[in-house]
Amino acid sequence: MIFKIKLITVAIAGSLLGGAALAATSAADIDRLGKDLTPTGATRAGSGDIPEWKGGLTAPPAGWKAEQGYTDPFANEKPTLTITGANADQYKDRLSAGLMALLKKYPNFTMPVYPTHRTVALPKAAYDTIKAEASKIDMKDGHITGRVSSNVPFPVPKTGEEAIQNHILRYMGGGYDRTYVWFPVRANGDKLKVTFVDRVVTAANFEPPQEGNMGFAYFGRFTSPATLDGTIYLVHEPIDQLQDPRSAWIYNSGLRRVRRAPDLAYDNVGDGTEGMRTTDQYLAYNGATDRYDWKLVGKKDMYVPYNTYKIGDKKLKYDDILDKNTIKSDLMRYELHRVWVVEATLKAGQKHIYGKRTFYLDEDSWNVLGEDSYDTRGQLWRVGVHGLRQNYDALVPWSSVQIWHDLTNGNYLVTHLDNEVTAPIVFGKKAKWSDFQSDALRRAGGTR
Repeated sequence: MIFKIKLITVAIAGSLLGGAALAATSAADIDRLGKDLTPTGATRAGSGDIPEWKGGLTAPPAGWKAEQGYTDPFANEKPTLTITGANADQYKDRLSAGLMALLKKYPNFTMPVYPTHRTVALPKAAYDTIKAEASKIDMKDGHITGRVSSNVPFPVPKTGEEAIQNHILRYMGGGYDRTYVWFPVRANGDKLKVTFVDRVVTAANFEPPQEGNMGFAYFGRFTSPATLDGTIYLVHEPIDQLQDPRSAWIYNSGLRRVRRAPDLAYDNVGDGTEGMRTTDQYLAYNGATDRYDWKLVGKKDMYVPYNTYKIGDKKLKYDDILDKNTIKSDLMRYELHRVWVVEATLKAGQKHIYGKRTFYLDEDSWNVLGEDSYDTRGQLWRVGVHGLRQNYDALVPWSSVQIWHDLTNGNYLVTHLDNEVTAPIVFGKKAKWSDFQSDALRRAGGTR
């Protein structure tokens, strides 16, 4: 859950820099940004069924209001094909191992494939910063060095760690306020509704602005079920987590006290997920990268969940979405896009429940669109399917739905749902730094 929009200066000790020059992106590659490469580093040209990027979707439909939710600009389109377990082998070159496993395991998991639309767009200021800072940022021994306000510090990545940092730091509107719902759903159909309110404010949006290694602050609160209602998290997220580890606190409504939460990281299990999501899987991947070796496999044309507006339709009830072992497949939309494939392998001597992870990153937005997580014996265990939509009013590429499927027991977790939530998500709000301190957490707990 890490990202950054405004200026941050990351000071790294000279012993760590080792005299290395800050030149992760060459002058020749920087010159390509906005030309044959998009401003975020994607290939501008089309290829086959993938069209040219022409600026993305930059305005809402006529007459649109935020209370309507993000209405589907492609609602009249029909699938060009549907991939099922029966025909999946015909398309295996364009499917992840995880999607192939889901197609083969669950008859009700199908993939309606639609025409491809490259809708991603960011504000011009974000593009300008990406280009201006590309020559000033480098990575050494897991540290991002230089002046980091860019949302794509490595537009032409050379390593897997650079690519995943593009996801971690991707543009998310300067922070946000939202209420959303998730459901852990068991194989027998039993489910738990969890309602959560979270707020993120980036360093420069605080009064006073926070500088140095501070990236953002996070405030999250459960409002249901009753067993979790009033549990509140506070997080101060640094940009370089090897220099300054994440600081976290939790307010427990039962104990009515604030305590530090040093284990709110890595493979710590997320509350209310029934063990289906680790802390570092929040927003697909967040936090420190030091427990894995990262490999940039390359770029590939793949079927991925994209422009998934349909599942956010405010006319849908949550029961209209949930199915056995997965959500209703006809509410999803898959398109052919170019993605960066990144493999993370657990380092010797390090601990994590996942021994290997494969991430599929959208070339236009750097969002993770899919993840295959393997246990420490090398068996495919959990499959993440993360739908992307362009929030066209704020120019924010956003995860409209995230799903984790457990292949061992048939359970799944679906999150980011807000169909029955009336308050729209709000981006870019400012806040007082004093409102994101442990004392404020205690006061908030006392007013639940």
